[in-house]
Amino acid sequence: MGQDAASAKTVVLLGTLDTKGIEYGFVRERLHEAGLRTILLDTGILGSPQVAADISREEVALAGGASLPDLIASGDRGAAVGAMAAGAVKLVSQLYASGNLDGILGLGGSGGTAIATQAMRALPVGVPKLMVSTMASGDTRPYVGGSDLMLMHSVVDIAGINQLSARILSNAAAAMAGMVAAAPVLLPENKPLVGATMFGVTTPAVMAGRQRLEELGYEVLVFHATGAGGQSFEQLIRDGFIQASFDLTTTELADDLVGGVLSAGPKRLEAAGDMEIPQVVSLGALDMVNFGPRQTVPEKFQQRLLYEHNPTVTLMRTTPEECAELGRRIARKLNQSKGPVTLFVPLKGVSAIASEGNVFHDPLADEALLTALREQLDRQVVEVRELDMEINDPRFAIAMAEHLHELYQQKHTRGK
Repeated sequence: MGQDAASAKTVVLLGTLDTKGIEYGFVRERLHEAGLRTILLDTGILGSPQVAADISREEVALAGGASLPDLIASGDRGAAVGAMAAGAVKLVSQLYASGNLDGILGLGGSGGTAIATQAMRALPVGVPKLMVSTMASGDTRPYVGGSDLMLMHSVVDIAGINQLSARILSNAAAAMAGMVAAAPVLLPENKPLVGATMFGVTTPAVMAGRQRLEELGYEVLVFHATGAGGQSFEQLIRDGFIQASFDLTTTELADDLVGGVLSAGPKRLEAAGDMEIPQVVSLGALDMVNFGPRQTVPEKFQQRLLYEHNPTVTLMRTTPEECAELGRRIARKLNQSKGPVTLFVPLKGVSAIASEGNVFHDPLADEALLTALREQLDRQVVEVRELDMEINDPRFAIAMAEHLHELYQQKHTRGK
């Protein structure tokens, strides 16, 4: 390979070698030329491998709780993909834990992309992850989720080495080589990390809270509450990166309930409580559900109160019934918290367009939300602070920030 095998970085190449073996062999050669070690892991199922794997498809299937002959005999593509993905996740995680994975690269169409990116998402943030895919120019959220993996569009199908594919695959290999070779810039780890959630209509609040937290000695990571942002926020809490939660913007719960395009999934607002970290929570942007351009709003919602935030984003006001259910869901989640949690309620509006005189001002919907919270919250677990101001009043966010500091100090003083 032309490199010191003991010191070279290792790139795991993960994919279906029955259909993409020639292309993986090409990429492997480019990585070897760059002085890198490789581990080739085969997730193919049907045809014979076009190149020899370092980790065979039989090993991958067994790691996924299945046998390759049984998967082939069943003829169930979905079950086979699921088993191979599960096996890939397990083996890739083991390679990383043992120090034999510095980066991971995949090539594929829809099935190969689904398998490879599932394994990539199991790796920590910061590990180089690159997927060259025919699916990279469409809806990529199912593949990326809340991770930091990168998708590169293959432009042409990954079906042979030609003048165009050779250029694209060479670029992919060079990108991976550069990432694993580069020394990451690491800031001093002397400040506790706080995760904060923000939306356009809660930006002033989060900026004020962030400034106060930084004054108090924290480093603040801000997550845009667009579904993927909430997923990243929750995952980084579970991974132990975030030590305290400034969850001012819980709008993704409304999209999950009603069917908007920015849901972060049913587990949103649970990680901080499960991980026992201090958290302050508010009701930011629960007045709205998100859709794309006006013409993409489902027919059943056409008679609802809609507001075109910009040409690509249409907002829909949540109803009293929806707000009551949101209150119940938030209460159930916060009641399960194992760590200190305080809910801050802005009595004069939960977003920039929900206060009096603005388009989403709806006292009945706000009251339904508050009534459900008041009735369902367990006050033995959740402290509640109702403030007579709108959410973007700087005093509101500063109060949240200073209280989070108190909770953090109390927790860590007791822990000494």
